[in-house]
Parts: sequence; structure tokens; C-alpha cells
Amino acid sequence: MKIKNLVLSSTAALALFAISTTVANADTYTVKAGDTVSAIAQAHNTSVSAIEKANKLANVNLIFIGDKLEVNGTTTTTTTSAATSATPQSATSQATSSAASTATSASATSASSQSVASQATSSAATSSAASQASSSAATTSQASSSATSSAASSTASTTSTTSSYTGSNLKSYVLSQMQSRTGVSASTWNTIITRESNWNSTVKNSTSGAYGLFQNMHISSGSVEDQVNAAVSLYNAQGMAAWAL
Repeated sequence: MKIKNLVLSSTAALALFAISTTVANADTYTVKAGDTVSAIAQAHNTSVSAIEKANKLANVNLIFIGDKLEVNGTTTTTTTSAATSATPQSATSQATSSAASTATSASATSASSQSVASQATSSAATSSAASQASSSAATTSQASSSATSSAASSTASTTSTTSSYTGSNLKSYVLSQMQSRTGVSASTWNTIITRESNWNSTVKNSTSGAYGLFQNMHISSGSVEDQVNAAVSLYNAQGMAAWAL
């Protein structure tokens, strides 16, 4: 019995245990939408400073989609070997440590994936908002351009330049001359003349003595051309106040 106990106590139990080997990797990673240097470093078991040095980054907060970054991460390789162990508890402890390391790595990968997905969603939302703003601005610009063009066309049509009076072009001649020489719109002069003389070039006010198309008190007679010249002179001296405007 004593011999048997001696043999059992002196014989070491044969056990299996895991040996972890850390190997440095030099991988190339292509930047995707929503990536950050921090997330890439975490996903590849490396650090931001290591990626910064390996790729000579001037600003770790500024990377672009499609960039290829050298990622010097580390990979833990676990091998199982047969060896003589003095106590069975050693193999159990190492196995527990390996399992904890694997769980930690899986958790880090999951967190990195969530970060990339969140940033990609945010980027897509920002892009959509910018696109809608651009479309709205373009619509406003087109509407403004159309309104301006329409107004210019209307003015040009109404006030085509007439340089001489022929007797049959009274209204077009007078309005063209007054607008070009005073800068006041033809529609305003049309309102004034219609109110003052109803386009009668020879009418005279018996009370005030005002004469002609513009009911100008400074003339008592004169051709249409003379009346236009007198109205321009009056405008230059008194402005639209001469017609109570």
C-alpha cells in the first residue's frame, strides 16, 4: 500500500493546456463610409497612434472613403499541447483565461460594427438633407429667373422705342420718349396723361390755362414734340410732384 501511494504521489498527471502566441500582422484596410481611425484600430486590435504612424496621417480625424490604411494589428493564436502538469488546476485556469480573451475580442468587434453602422446612417441622413436643400434652392432660383424674364419681356413689349412722331403713333411715341428720358415707367406716364387730358393733345384748361397732354401750366400751345420736351423739363425741375405724385 505504501509503495502504491508513493507511486501515485510522485507521478505527475498528464494534461492538455493552451498556449497563446501573439503574432503581429501588417494588413491593409480600405476605409468605408462611417469609419473612424478609432473604430478601425479597435477592430484590428491596435491603437490610433500606431495607425497614425504607420500611414503618416496628418490628422487622425480626417480620413476619406477608399483610403487604404496599413493596420499593424496583433492576432492571438491558441495552440493546444500535451505536457506534464504538476496540478490539474493550471490547465483549467489557462482555458478560462483563453475563453475570456475570446469573449472580449467578440465584444469589441460587435461595438465597432455598431459604430460604423451608426455613422453610416448619420452620413446618409446628412446627405439627404443637403440634397433637399439644394433642390429647394434650385427651384427658387428658377422661379425668380422666370419672373424677372417675364417682367423684362412685358416692359420691352409695352415700351418699344419710337424716335419720331408721325401723327398716327401718338401714344407709343409719347410713352417711349417719356420713359427713356425720365426713367419713369411708361405705365406711370400713361396713367398721368389719361387723367390729365385723356390723350387729347390740344385740350386747354380754361381756369388754370394748363395745356396739352400733360396739362402743363408753363406752355399755352405747341406740337406733341414741344409738349414732350416741356414735360421732361418740368419733371427735371420738380419731379413727379408736378403731377401730384
